[in-house]
Amino acid sequence: MSDGPIYKVLFVNQGQNYEIYARQVHSSGLYGFVEVEQLLFGERAQVVVDPAEEKLKSEFDGVKRSYIPMHAIIRIDEVEKQGTAKVSDSQGGNVVTHFPFPAGSAPKPK
Repeated sequence: MSDGPIYKVLFVNQGQNYEIYARQVHSSGLYGFVEVEQLLFGERAQVVVDPAEEKLKSEFDGVKRSYIPMHAIIRIDEVEKQGTAKVSDSQGGNVVTHFPFPAGSAPKPK
């Protein structure tokens, strides 16, 4: 009873790593963005409720489609089954930094 592939999307937002699951991920018509649709969250009928996932679910409540900047994407994986959506601080373990630009690359005034 598969409704198609499931994608795990890892991205950085305001200093935190987000891990979300979605049915559709593709390049956006908006230049420099990745379009994420049909977000997946755990069922509310479960006995155990994860407060972190509930917070993330409420943050994306009513969102039909999300546009994530390409430079914020860490990775996108096609997975066999949905995991738990979560938000974590990016200060531990894997640190994501912006691509460095050379200092003084702008022309100097004469």
